[in-house]
Amino acid sequence: MLHHSLFHRLRPTLAAFVLTVGVGVAPAIGQAAMMPAAPTQATAMPVAATSPALSRQYTVTAPDGVTLAVQESGNPEGPPVVFVHGLLGSRLSWDAQVASPQLQRYRLITYDLRGHGLSGKPVAATAYTDGRRWADDLAAVLAASGARNPVLVGWSLGAAVVTNYLAAYGDGHIAGAVYVGGVIELDPAQIAPHPDVYRDLVSPDLKTHLDAERAFVALCFHTQPDPVTFQRLLANAALASPEMVAAVPSMSIAAQAGVGGMRKPLLLIYGARDALVQALPSIERARGLNPGLRSTVYDKAGHAPFLEEAQRFNSDLAAFVDAAVSH
Repeated sequence: MLHHSLFHRLRPTLAAFVLTVGVGVAPAIGQAAMMPAAPTQATAMPVAATSPALSRQYTVTAPDGVTLAVQESGNPEGPPVVFVHGLLGSRLSWDAQVASPQLQRYRLITYDLRGHGLSGKPVAATAYTDGRRWADDLAAVLAASGARNPVLVGWSLGAAVVTNYLAAYGDGHIAGAVYVGGVIELDPAQIAPHPDVYRDLVSPDLKTHLDAERAFVALCFHTQPDPVTFQRLLANAALASPEMVAAVPSMSIAAQAGVGGMRKPLLLIYGARDALVQALPSIERARGLNPGLRSTVYDKAGHAPFLEEAQRFNSDLAAFVDAAVSH
């Protein structure tokens, strides 16, 4: 696809520009042995913070060689919270959390999923359809960061990534998890139908593809964000790998083992006006797998409660983290 090849020709130039901005500090990796055994390599990147809240950036290499862009902010000594964004997102999806004064007492860790943002973009479909690879990515980030007993927060597809992590590695190394607009399974009963949008997302025609990305980003919100935020999130979507977009609907999700096997605290947060994931069927399915989970529905929010009702979400997240880490 034209836009994909153009991005890859420009990416070294963009990377060089980023590297000239300034100097950042990569975190020590001294406690990696405490985390699940996943082959990993952390590489320091001399990159300056792109916002006042962002303090460190570095890369981690997944077991299959994909490079993952990782970012940290907040209190490096605080309880760690690891945010996993959704389809066509990046760490920028979590700006309302990273910039929240209420959450600065936590160690806030974000990363760009494979095929997204500044992370690697393999072309093989199996790099995306095999859910274990996404699980291994998260395990590699946890190991390289040395985050002890973190709370995992997964939005949309990010919740499926957390599920696959739990299925592969168990919950012994985490304090709990929060699913936000979470994909429990890629089941038509749980996913709202938008056949035209999903068809056009993989169109070889650039205009059709970009228009579908705009439609998808708009569907993430009941209350649309301000124009600057929307434009940034739309640019975010344009960075995503077309091979990933085409393959991810076939991603395997080990819901029975992951959600069903979770014994640590698990909170589901959905928006009642979610246009992408069906809130009540998803909650019902998740509760059928794990009767001990808790759930809440934000009446006024769509697919992105953490942006549409950021203050409420940040308060709920802080309460959950405090209770989970003291459990």
